[in-house]
Parts: sequence; C-alpha cells; structure tokens
Amino acid sequence: MITLFPEMFTALSRHGVSGRALNKGLYKINLTNPRSFTTDIHNSVDDRPYGGGPGMLMMYQPLKKAVEKIRSNISGSSYIVYLSPQGKSVTQDKLTQLTKNKNLILVCGRYEGIDERFIEAIVDEEISVGDFVVSGGELPAMMLMDGIIRLLPKALGHSLSAKEDSFVDGLLDCPHYTRPAEVDGMKVPDILLQGNHAKINDWRQEKKIKQTRLKRPDLYEIYISDK
Repeated sequence: MITLFPEMFTALSRHGVSGRALNKGLYKINLTNPRSFTTDIHNSVDDRPYGGGPGMLMMYQPLKKAVEKIRSNISGSSYIVYLSPQGKSVTQDKLTQLTKNKNLILVCGRYEGIDERFIEAIVDEEISVGDFVVSGGELPAMMLMDGIIRLLPKALGHSLSAKEDSFVDGLLDCPHYTRPAEVDGMKVPDILLQGNHAKINDWRQEKKIKQTRLKRPDLYEIYISDK
C-alpha cells in the first residue's frame, strides 16, 4: 500500500472480517509512505501541474521509489492498482480476479491526482469504486481490500457466506430474516419456518431474481441475456 496517510488503515487491520483475517495470518499489509523517498527539506511529494490549473499533483519520483522499495521486500511478481475515478468500476468478478495476485500494490492518490507518467509506466490497472470523487484513494483502497479479503479461504465464519453474496451469480441477494418470527405485525415468510431446504432454496432463487429485476434492472437484463 502506498499512501500519505498510513494511519487510516488502522480501522481495517483491527476490526471486523479484515481484522480477524489479519490475526489469522491470511494476508499481510505493508504501508509505505512516499514522503520517505523525498529529497528536499520539506519532504515534498506534490507540485504544481504544468500548464496551470487548480490544485497540486503527486510527483513521479517518490511514488516510483516507493514501488521499488516494496518490490525489494517481496518475493515474486506484483500487480499495481491505482485507485482512480478514471478506472473501470470494480465488480465482484474483478475482486475474484485480484485474489489470484500474490502481491498487490495499491496506490492511493491525493490532491488533484498523480503524474500521468507514473500511470503510463508503472501502474498495471486503474480501478474505481464508483462514479464519484473523494479526497484520496485510502477509503476506496480499504473498500477494495475488504472485498478481496472476504473472498480468502477461512476469512468468513461460514464457507458459503461469500458464495451467496450479492453479485456472485450476477444477481442481488434474497431477503433475509432473523428472530423473532413476528415483529410489529410483520411475519417471517412461512416457507422459511418449515425446514424444507429444497423449497427454501427455490424460494430464495426466485426472490433473488425478483429483487434484481426490481432494484437493478441493468443487472437483470445481463442475467437474462446470459441464459
């Protein structure tokens, strides 16, 4: 991870699924600050863009040296992802693909972005978490990491949890209910109380299709076209 704010990743490493997975040794995280590779007295990692315009850009050299430092401390190849609003939107399939990389280097930009030459020469892929802009790449990186980590074997409490998530089969998940069986006049569907697992599975599949058709017609059209 290349970031100007490594302390932000404390939440990821201490809490929830990602925290437990780290404690189990299912993944490792290395936080590298490009300020460690600057040469001036102010530890500058940004400068004004050529051609004018608002804001500042992260410079090429500190980022490149950060990548070189990381690569010197790992074995095998690495895959570099830059979290960027110009990247392709992340999908569940993309998360699955990323789990196949032994070493992922996530680059978190700040300011108005980073020098384009770094993207062209060093970045393997740009990924976006949505069509909106935030102040830096740290939060998108944490979202990406959490999505990847939960796909790792033994990361979740139940082996089927990740396989039944929304988007895994191109559909949204079905509705879920827990105790009590009735609350504020609303009852759990009878079929879920009867213990017939074959019928329950059929009901869940039917509801997944219905949920997707109502809430994400774009996904539903893709699902139907693949049939």
